[in-house]
Amino acid sequence: MTTISTTAIHLDEREGVPNNPRLPAIHYDAAFRDDSADLATAMETRFEENGWPAQWRNGIYDFHHYHTQGHEVLGIAAGSAELVLGGPKGRNLAVRAGDVLLLPAGIAHCRVKASSDFLVIGAYPPGQSGDIVRSAPTAGIREAIAQLPFPARDPVYGQDGPLTQHWADRL
Repeated sequence: MTTISTTAIHLDEREGVPNNPRLPAIHYDAAFRDDSADLATAMETRFEENGWPAQWRNGIYDFHHYHTQGHEVLGIAAGSAELVLGGPKGRNLAVRAGDVLLLPAGIAHCRVKASSDFLVIGAYPPGQSGDIVRSAPTAGIREAIAQLPFPARDPVYGQDGPLTQHWADRL
């Protein structure tokens, strides 16, 4: 597998969202070739092979939200979008077909705009899920995020990938 350019995005708590004080979001730029005949299925297959069974095909909500019950991987299977990570006044991020975004629990995300063909593959590690939380974090929410088990493998690379590089010292 060729080396994929990744960016770790560190986000502190702000504007009523916890983000994740220990784990950065990871943006995999062009992790998949966007000329694939069926990019969505290719992403689902790779995620599944690496222990991240795909849960849904859809888009990204147009409101700020975060998850407390699962780390989430988002594969951009078609189109493009502008997102905000970290809550209101957070970090803007442009994504396009072939990109992957790994969000640890607590990281707020929101779609600002998207192309009409925008399609996302969403996956979580086994036993985890993408609950939708829009409220300010309580002590219980912060504890749930801190106690959430870590995935065993990177969703794109498997055993040795950006997840283990960027999260290793925090695991």
